[in-house]
Amino acid sequence: MKTMLMTVMLVLSLTACGGKSEAEKERETESGRGTVTCSGSAMSGEAGLPADFPEIEGVTYVESEMNGPTQVVDGFAEQGLEDLYDAFNSGFEDAGYTVLFNEREEDDAEVSYRTKDGSTEGQVALRSCDEDKTSVHITARPE
Repeated sequence: MKTMLMTVMLVLSLTACGGKSEAEKERETESGRGTVTCSGSAMSGEAGLPADFPEIEGVTYVESEMNGPTQVVDGFAEQGLEDLYDAFNSGFEDAGYTVLFNEREEDDAEVSYRTKDGSTEGQVALRSCDEDKTSVHITARPE
């Protein structure tokens, strides 16, 4: 009984801390799940994605940073998950990219890609913010 009480107290205290540590954020980024961004101001400058990366209408990039050798770009789109998922798949096909893996579920989707020249691989992770807005998290890593 005492062990169970201690476990419950530990869980409650950890839950009360809130927020994510830098290590948790890094693991999340590496897993492809990434940050969920549903609003924000458009960033200035280049996102750092490959030059021939598909430009999807309505996507606003709000942050871009290097995490080791990986370019990580976060943003959102004023469109639903299904439409955005289809747009990225079509965009990659039109650009001559190889889609390595894609999956769409009710509230999230992923599309893993390799550039036409094979120099970069990455993933687009989409998370539904609401019916007409979707979070976009993109990674691009040199091969």
